[in-house]
Amino acid sequence: MSADAVLHVAGARPNFPKAAPVIRALERHGVAQRLVHTGQHYDERMSQVFFRQLRLPEPDINLGVGSGSHASQTAGVMTGLEELMVADRPALVVVYGDVNSALAAALVASKLGIPVAHVEAGLRSFDRSMPEEINRIVVDHVSDLLFATSPDAVSHLGNEGIEAEKIHLVGNPMIDTLLANLDRFDVAGIRTALSLPERYVVATLHRPGNVDDAADAVGLVKAMHAVADQLPVILPLHPRGRRHLENAGLLSHRALRVVEPLGYLEFVSLVRGAVVVVTDSGGVQEETTMLGVPCLTLRPNTERPITITHGTNRLVTRSTLAEAVASTVAAGRLAVWPKPPMWDGAAGERIAAIIAKALG
Repeated sequence: MSADAVLHVAGARPNFPKAAPVIRALERHGVAQRLVHTGQHYDERMSQVFFRQLRLPEPDINLGVGSGSHASQTAGVMTGLEELMVADRPALVVVYGDVNSALAAALVASKLGIPVAHVEAGLRSFDRSMPEEINRIVVDHVSDLLFATSPDAVSHLGNEGIEAEKIHLVGNPMIDTLLANLDRFDVAGIRTALSLPERYVVATLHRPGNVDDAADAVGLVKAMHAVADQLPVILPLHPRGRRHLENAGLLSHRALRVVEPLGYLEFVSLVRGAVVVVTDSGGVQEETTMLGVPCLTLRPNTERPITITHGTNRLVTRSTLAEAVASTVAAGRLAVWPKPPMWDGAAGERIAAIIAKALG
């Protein structure tokens, strides 16, 4: 790696659609770059397919950290990245989102005196029981360039005392990826491939508060079965929590079908064709906001409130989920809905221009 290179650190499925437009835009600015894949998500369905479909360059380094507890995973990434950064010091480290890989990279770089840029800075759920919330706060407070996707994120950073000159409202690079691939999403194709009817529900569920505890899993399964009583449900199931959900009887409803995680194009195609999406994922809230697909977020809070004020998202509980699905399906999709400012497909270019200027 040249001394003036930007080092991108990605490691989990949600990182790749965020990184792709930034990497491409920096190429246009002539900035030297390297990409590290930490291997936090490491199998074909959870990461490699994203590199192919999003036309990302193959990683220059793959740390192959794999799964594990938060502490062991973060420590493994930190150890590998420290060795890498000491041996060949980058000019800037760019991290994405709120996963453990982002936390690890930001800590290592900041302790070595290497500037850090955080893409998707300032998101807050104000719920510190979420491991991701701890990651967001720590990464933001050690970062030198903070790229915010929404005005509320800018406000959160200012309220926490972060200097205004470090904060940049740039829009959402994940939406750049979605807009760039609109003509590649094939709703009819994915329906045929998965033998789905015209009307179906998509669900994605993996947050610790929903799936890590056996009792929570029982309540979640009951709620999802009540949804499946109304419409067929298709659930691409993240490895996290699979055992608890299956032990709680998830697969016992004939109208609820579990499939393996899908590639980016297949998954967004599936979402685009859904009558309603039930999720606990942050990224899905954003994708449905842009696509106009009704989204019910099965969480007590969201770090992306702009998807509620400027989108199609609303928060629900297990006890209100079935009724919310029924009313949402009855109402149908909105013909017109507000969309967040600067979610226009140009976030990657804005980020790249700021980074190129900062590097001089």
